[in-house]
Amino acid sequence: MERVKQFIMQHFEEILVAIIFVVAFVGTYLIEEVSLIFNFYYLPVLVASYFLGRRIGILVALLSILDVLICAMIFPNRFFGDRLLWHSIMKLSSWSVFLFLASVTVGTLYEQNERRLSDLKNAYIGIIEILAKYLESTDRYTKGHSVRVSEMAMEIAIAMELPRSQVDNIRAAGLLHDIGKIEISADVLGKAAALTSEEKALMDSHTVKGAYILSSVGGVLKEVVPIVIAHHKYFMDTIDSSESEVKKVPLGARIVAVADSFDAMVTDRPYRKGMQPWQAMEEIVAKAGKQFDPEVVTAFKRVISQKVERE
Repeated sequence: MERVKQFIMQHFEEILVAIIFVVAFVGTYLIEEVSLIFNFYYLPVLVASYFLGRRIGILVALLSILDVLICAMIFPNRFFGDRLLWHSIMKLSSWSVFLFLASVTVGTLYEQNERRLSDLKNAYIGIIEILAKYLESTDRYTKGHSVRVSEMAMEIAIAMELPRSQVDNIRAAGLLHDIGKIEISADVLGKAAALTSEEKALMDSHTVKGAYILSSVGGVLKEVVPIVIAHHKYFMDTIDSSESEVKKVPLGARIVAVADSFDAMVTDRPYRKGMQPWQAMEEIVAKAGKQFDPEVVTAFKRVISQKVERE
């Protein structure tokens, strides 16, 4: 059921266009009024152009025109009736041209808007990356940690075939997942010995502190905040929780948790030397279903395998 929901969410626009087109197709056979049929076909074309771009919009427009032409040949009396043939042909031709132009116009506006949004996203991701590097520049042990977590989390999300918008949010969350640590003492962060219970509680509070900092930014990072606040929650804890509690732990947080843990394991720290990547992977696989989401771990293994093959 979860896979079906995820598929619907990933392809919602395509499914919507298909449903509207099928309704228009059926209406072509059932509705007697030709002008009503013509006007109804604008809906799937405009929706396809607006949500899916010019290429898909033009394709739907051509399919609509082809559908009407086939119906006109099957039911000539309904489309032409007692009117002059040239008059009916002109009406059908003008409708086809306007339908095609509508798809091109709306699709072009959609693609221009997408390019602008892409430029803005790249700019804000770049700024976030600079911020993350600056915050970690004073600690040689965590230097580059957030960037590596971000890249790994993004690769896992891509391997799970998540929508582009969700991948971007997970990438941003990876860069910002430890931002709450700026409010924690450097002595605690760099302590080589075991932390006291008070220090551990202070360290654990960095997720809430980070979410509070990001919330002050406003709506730009609203999808990132839940990921940052939940990226240290254990997968096993969500199973034992109520259904409403489980829903509060987004998939992005479970992805960042795996990426964060892997990088922490393979990186040298003041109190220990980093593991070999294969050892860290075995450790994460062993904790699948307990600390980590098994589906995320499966995607993580594919990402690591691909990295090894490239090297």
